[in-house]
Parts: sequence; structure tokens; C-alpha cells
Amino acid sequence: MTTIAVLGNGRVGGNLATALIRAGHEVTVADRAPGAAADAARTARVVINATPGAGSLDRLLALREELRDKILVDVSNATVDGPDGLPADLIYPGSSLAEQLQEALPETRVVKTLNTMLFPVMTAPATLTQAPDAFLSGEDPQAKQTVRELLINLGWRKEWITDLGGIQTARATEAAILFVPHVIRSSGFAPFAISLAR
Repeated sequence: MTTIAVLGNGRVGGNLATALIRAGHEVTVADRAPGAAADAARTARVVINATPGAGSLDRLLALREELRDKILVDVSNATVDGPDGLPADLIYPGSSLAEQLQEALPETRVVKTLNTMLFPVMTAPATLTQAPDAFLSGEDPQAKQTVRELLINLGWRKEWITDLGGIQTARATEAAILFVPHVIRSSGFAPFAISLAR
């Protein structure tokens, strides 16, 4: 059992919190109430960033002390949305939100994952007709191992989890968000994930 704080109570955060509670973890979800994020992060071992990526850096910088020595699991994508509300461009081209977070929070262990799929797949990967991939990016091997175990609790098989290496590799997975609007426009809002054919 791990003590987890989920920052963000929208579809992504709510879905992850429900599944992690079902898996036996102690989960606190921080809403937008003043101080809620700080209180949740202070008592957690793992903090999940499920806030909108465009504002994540500012929100998490305000929690620098609460995030010290914690594992920060970043599942967000920092994008500029187009007129239809779908991602149109990256906010950090040539970098990534995860890299920006790790640089700004050097005493926090950032791990990027679960950002290459529509949110229902995060907690139900086996519902797809073929095996999806969940990618890990981060500098700390122990933090990545903890996140790997949480993914397995969410239904991810070991062979579906690929460690890409350091935090800089997150710029590749974050760029995959640019596929999403085109896939949605061509096939509708049906669950899908980026996967590697092997």
C-alpha cells in the first residue's frame, strides 16, 4: 500500500484515483480548494500530476517544499489547444513538461508515464484489442520501479511497460500528443494508445 496524492480531479485524476483505491492504495484527491494540493502532497509518498499541462509548472512550483523527496508522476501533456479544444501544438518544443518540472524541482524525483493514450486506457489497458505500451522516463531508477509497480496494479503487464531512459526521453512521448486530434477526428473518441509493434 502506497500513500498517493492525485492533483487534479477531472476525468484523468478521478479515473486514476478510483483505480488506485480499488488496488488497495491510500489515495487523496486534491480539488481546487485553497491549500488542498499542499495538504495532499505533504502527506503522500507519491504525487500524481493530473492537472492541465499548460498550468502544471506554476502549480507544482508552488508546492516545492511539499514535493521535496517525493516521487512526482507526471501524466500531463503541455499543449496549446486549437479552436476545437484539441491539442494543436506543444508549449515546450525542444523540451517537455517533465524536463521543466525536473529542472524546477531538483529534489523531487519526476517520472513521466501514461501520457500516450486516452485516459480510459490508463486504468484498463487490457480492454484494447492489442497490447498497448506505457513508457517511463525519469532519472531515478527506484522511482521508476515504484511507478512500474503502480502501473502493474492498474492492470499493465510487465511486458507492456517500456523504460525509455532519462527524463529527456519524455519529449518524445509528449510529442505523441500531436497524434491525438487527428486520430479523434478520423475515428472518434474511442480509447486508444500508442504501442510498439514488435
